[in-house]
Amino acid sequence: MAAVEKGRAVLRKEKKASVKTCLDNPFVLQWKPIDGEDMRFILHTLEERIKHIGLKKVETPRRKKHSPGKSQAEGHCDASGAEQPGEEAPGSRRQAAGWTDIGIRRQLAIGVNEVTKALERNQLLLLLVCKSASPALLTTHLIQLSASRATPAGQVPRLSQTLAPLLGLASTLALGFKKQADAFSEAVEAIIPRIPALEVPWFQGTSQEPLAQLQSDSSEDEEPKQLAAASGDELPSQKRKHTASLQPQLAHVVLQPLKIQKLVPNPNRVKKPPRRRKKASLA
Repeated sequence: MAAVEKGRAVLRKEKKASVKTCLDNPFVLQWKPIDGEDMRFILHTLEERIKHIGLKKVETPRRKKHSPGKSQAEGHCDASGAEQPGEEAPGSRRQAAGWTDIGIRRQLAIGVNEVTKALERNQLLLLLVCKSASPALLTTHLIQLSASRATPAGQVPRLSQTLAPLLGLASTLALGFKKQADAFSEAVEAIIPRIPALEVPWFQGTSQEPLAQLQSDSSEDEEPKQLAAASGDELPSQKRKHTASLQPQLAHVVLQPLKIQKLVPNPNRVKKPPRRRKKASLA
């Protein structure tokens, strides 16, 4: 491409598009859809239970700052004895900030980050994910994580829109019920049969319980290994025994090659508009 600038021809070389190569997963993980009746039952059950318990996060209201000019203009309102913003009426008690019941709050895992940590520790009895999570990649990793822990998990539409206002939160993209959740035990038992089973290709034909048990046993064996290392003794690895027992179950799993994906940043070469420089004011 040639461009003429002040009578001179300047040749501009086209820049080569930068291509980045990455490995992509050949398997497609998706949440199974839940029927409309089951969705309404799950939302209604959780809504009634949360209202009955009264669990909610209370935030302290922010006080508004008033300029001295406005306070003088509104002086006649002060003389009338009306209640000012930021002042409490006599006899009224403001509720303390935070959760209304911290004990019940510890029975739940709220949010994607908290749910992920609870699943890694195998602490959840049930997991519900909102369908409106954007991008969907935020909750896709929870499918294989829940399947490896044998934890029932499902994607429920309108979960955040229904439960977030009740809990006093802006959004609730993921909600997990821990195994010691006594306050939600009846609701969890009623919801679990309505959650479809997860499908993970590399878990087909295998029992998911040994996979979760393998991780718990490996964490329990850390203390004997440390004691053996301190004393100089050698202990047989329990983890190798569990992996050997899982080999016959994993023998029929068909592996697929990884996909090689090429990413081209800004393929349409859309240029950002140049920033306008502010003209210096002449004195």
